[in-house]
Amino acid sequence: MAKKLMKGAEAIGEAAIRAGCRAYFCYPITPQTEVAEYLSKRMPEAGGVFLQAESELAASYMIFGAASAGAKVFTTSSSPGISLMSEAISYIAAAEVPAVFVNIMRSGPGLGGILPSQGDYFQATKGGGHGDYRLIVLAPATVQESVELVMDAFNLADKYRNPVMVIGDGLIGQMMEPVEFPEDYVPSVIDYEQYATTGKKDRERNLVRTLYLDSDELEWHNQQLLAKFRKMEAEEVRFEEYGIDDDMEYLVVSYGTSSRVCKTMVDDLQAEGIKIGLLRPITVYPFPTERIRELSKRPGLKRILCVEMSLGQMIEDVERANQGRQPVTHYGKTGGVVPDATEVIAHFKSLI
Repeated sequence: MAKKLMKGAEAIGEAAIRAGCRAYFCYPITPQTEVAEYLSKRMPEAGGVFLQAESELAASYMIFGAASAGAKVFTTSSSPGISLMSEAISYIAAAEVPAVFVNIMRSGPGLGGILPSQGDYFQATKGGGHGDYRLIVLAPATVQESVELVMDAFNLADKYRNPVMVIGDGLIGQMMEPVEFPEDYVPSVIDYEQYATTGKKDRERNLVRTLYLDSDELEWHNQQLLAKFRKMEAEEVRFEEYGIDDDMEYLVVSYGTSSRVCKTMVDDLQAEGIKIGLLRPITVYPFPTERIRELSKRPGLKRILCVEMSLGQMIEDVERANQGRQPVTHYGKTGGVVPDATEVIAHFKSLI
């Protein structure tokens, strides 16, 4: 199939349709409004439902309702919009119904600005809403990978009956790159009548709920959720290794757009004879803790550098994996500033 030049936001919308999604509820917010613009035309063409809600809060509960009725449903938003949806995301996780959320991150905190950021890592991976729950969180680095991970997100949401989030920064949403939609993608098939409120028919009544007034019953429910999250951690970790050799002395950990900068950094430093490699988390939850731990145990490793477009969020997970074996340092840019390889290299050289 020939590749097509597409803006990231539009490619995300098309990927959802090709994954079988036929319900999209949204509220516009820069820098992902083009997803809504694209789907306002494309979703009805595919026989689906497009609805712009009066707010992010309203859209998130429309998603909860549609997911509870067995629909393949998703939304897209950006940073403060996801904050407003966080209550509903907690409800959806507690109710164990599948839904997909896409966050095209902008700079913050507060209203911040509309330029790229990775400042929502904590929000996505540590739970932006209340209670003990987890999301699978996928972090693409290219428009092509955004397509693939959005399509995967629907299958993962169905597999675990859990919300899945795809996080990309504003650059990924706004840039144009050639994309190819996978022809071998197989949409998940789930028996929605196991849980959905599709009408009783000839089965026991399904009750979608998140309220448990009996403490023992809620404890049991939370333990069931925990078992599911442990299964995610065992089966769904994804990462890419770039330039990692047996004699590596320095490790860079970075994700999303920042990791593209770090690939250039690795290439340039290796050309100078410096033994450095990159590990790029693709799932930031579940995080590739064990692989980073294995690499940290190598006797020749001298330092780990985290590069993020934030004040330092993913570094906490890297430090937890490293367990104090090597110095772990951070280089970050905020406010919508995207680091370039030259300045990251200069920072790295100042460390060594």
